[in-house]
Amino acid sequence: MWTSLLMAFALMLVLEGLLPFLAPKAWRDAFRRITELADGQIRFIGLSSIVVGAVLLFILK
Repeated sequence: MWTSLLMAFALMLVLEGLLPFLAPKAWRDAFRRITELADGQIRFIGLSSIVVGAVLLFILK
């Protein structure tokens, strides 16, 4: 189980690093827009990510 968890974490890091590596200007602009959102909007984005990830895990399992 720990191996799968570490592999998932490594894959997440690879995917998270793609945009800043390939398009740093677009990543910076997107990050700047995110910092201007209200706390509630950021929480909604986070909750949506959690739900989508959990659903995908449930479907793939």
